[in-house]
Amino acid sequence: MAERVRVLRTAKLFIGGAFPRSESGRTFEARGADGTVLANVALASRKDVRDAVVAARAAQPGWAAATALNRGQVLHRVAELLEGRHAQLVDELVATGVEPDAARAEVDGAVDRLVWYAGWTDKLTQVAGGVNPVAGPFFNLTVPEPVGVVGVIAPQRSALLGLVSVVAPALVGGNTVVVVASEARPLPAVTLTEILATSDVPPGTVDVLTGSVAELAPVLAGHLDVDGLDLTGLAGVDGVDRVALETAAAEDVTRVLPPPAEEPDFHRTPRGVDRIMAFCDLKTVWHPKGP
Repeated sequence: MAERVRVLRTAKLFIGGAFPRSESGRTFEARGADGTVLANVALASRKDVRDAVVAARAAQPGWAAATALNRGQVLHRVAELLEGRHAQLVDELVATGVEPDAARAEVDGAVDRLVWYAGWTDKLTQVAGGVNPVAGPFFNLTVPEPVGVVGVIAPQRSALLGLVSVVAPALVGGNTVVVVASEARPLPAVTLTEILATSDVPPGTVDVLTGSVAELAPVLAGHLDVDGLDLTGLAGVDGVDRVALETAAAEDVTRVLPPPAEEPDFHRTPRGVDRIMAFCDLKTVWHPKGP
C-alpha cells in the first residue's frame, strides 16, 4: 500500500462566529515538542484585532441581556462539548510536550472549571449585590454589571485550563471577550473555537486570535473600544513591555488586571468571585417605595 500524504491541519482565526483567514494572509507553523509540524495556524494582524473588537462590541449587549440562567446553560453546553473532545485535546497537549497524565488532568480541569463558572451565573448578583439600608422612603439596590469588551492574553503554558480560567469568568458577568491565544501551544485554543462554533455561544461573544503576543497585545491594549484587559498570560513572556501595555490602556481608562510574577497554577484557582468581579462594576439603584 502506498504511503499516504500527510494532510496538515489549517487553523484559522475565530471572529464573529466565523473562521476567517488573517487579512494579511500570514501563517505560522505550530510545532510539537520534537519539532514536528502539527498545523499551519493563522498569524493575526492589527486589522484582525480591530475586526475582533468590532464583533465583540456588537455581541456584548445581547450577551449581557441574556438571563443569568441562559448564560449558565450556554457555558454548561460548552463544557459538555469539551468533554466530547477529551481524547483529541489530550493528544494535542501531549504533542506539545505535556506529560500524558498532566494533559488528562488539564482537560479534566478545563471541563470542571467551565461547569463551576456556569453555576455562578445565577448566583453572582446574590453574592456580589445586595439591598442596602437607607434612611428614607427608598429601596437601595446594588447589582453587578459587566464592563463591556474584555481583551485577554491567554496563559502560555496552560494552553487549555488556563485559557478557560481567564475567559469563563469574564463571560459569567456578561462581558464579551477577545483572546490572544497561547503562541507556543495554539492548537487547544483552535479546538476550543470549533467547540464554540457548534455550541450555543452567540457569534462574537468569544473571539480568538492566534499569532504573536508581542505584536497583538499592544494593539489590544491601545484599542479605544476595549473596556477591560487581562494580562495574566504575559507571566513568563519575554519581549513584551508590560508597563507600556498598562500605559496604553490607561489612555482610555481601560480596566487592567496586571500579570502575576509567574504563570499561576490554574489547578488551584479560581478563588471565590474575585476573577468574575475583576471585570464587573457595582451599580447602585435608588427606587421610591410604594404607598
